[in-house]
Amino acid sequence: MNNYTPITERTQKFAIRVIKACSFLDEKPGVCRTLSRQLLRSGTSVGANVREAQSAQSDKDFLSKLEIALKEARETEYWLEILIESGMVKLNKFQPLLTEASEIVGILVTSTRKLKQK
Repeated sequence: MNNYTPITERTQKFAIRVIKACSFLDEKPGVCRTLSRQLLRSGTSVGANVREAQSAQSDKDFLSKLEIALKEARETEYWLEILIESGMVKLNKFQPLLTEASEIVGILVTSTRKLKQK
């Protein structure tokens, strides 16, 4: 995915990928299911908060929603790193999702910084 895709569309596609990854994790017993729920919550929340920002009542509200999306994106990165580094999932299957999470974090960091400078 490239950086020219609108963030709303990009985070929605990301959420769909997270849902598919969590469906895969739910097929595994034990800890994977627990981590899957954490990943599902944070990974789908990113796009929900970006979308919610579109209906912000003020610039301050818009920034607040984007900052929440950023926090959720960072949490998603964390759960993906835990899954990969613990050996619960194969790197080659989850690395693209982690890369996308990191890119979304970068976009949101840049966006929130620019908004704070205004």
